[in-house]
Amino acid sequence: MKEKNDAVEVTDSIDRRDFIIKAGALGIGALAVAAGGEVFAETAETGKKKKKKKKGQAMLDATFDCLKTGQACIDHCLDMFKAGDAVLANCAESVTEMMAFCTAHTLLTSYRSKHLKAMCELAILVCDDCEKECRKHEKDHDLCRKCADACAACIKECKAFLGKG
Repeated sequence: MKEKNDAVEVTDSIDRRDFIIKAGALGIGALAVAAGGEVFAETAETGKKKKKKKKGQAMLDATFDCLKTGQACIDHCLDMFKAGDAVLANCAESVTEMMAFCTAHTLLTSYRSKHLKAMCELAILVCDDCEKECRKHEKDHDLCRKCADACAACIKECKAFLGKG
């Protein structure tokens, strides 16, 4: 069934799951733009620009990697649920929680927020929970292993930022 609404066609055949995944990917892409990557600094003596890493760039990269691998893990969990297998239910729950947290953490890191130390302390806890849950499934599900590895890297970077690593 198709309806015409101005210049937009609406169909009943839109797959809601695909829409959610694409919206999530769009959101992650927006975070990448906000994160910014490397910045350039101009030196007074030469007037030349040289690459310089922003403080917290490694942590920013790690939280962004958690988001990317987490999205792939959630997509895999949804496929499993669709097939009637709920073995990854706890994994999906912890990954969803980690992604919600890392979205905020990525943004606050890119803004160089005054709350980064507190965010890092909480990131260590949230990512540890996610890593532990994903490790339970890593032998059977490669995407769970990748998500767990991303969480471990994020924990490492947060500890380094806090001077604990």
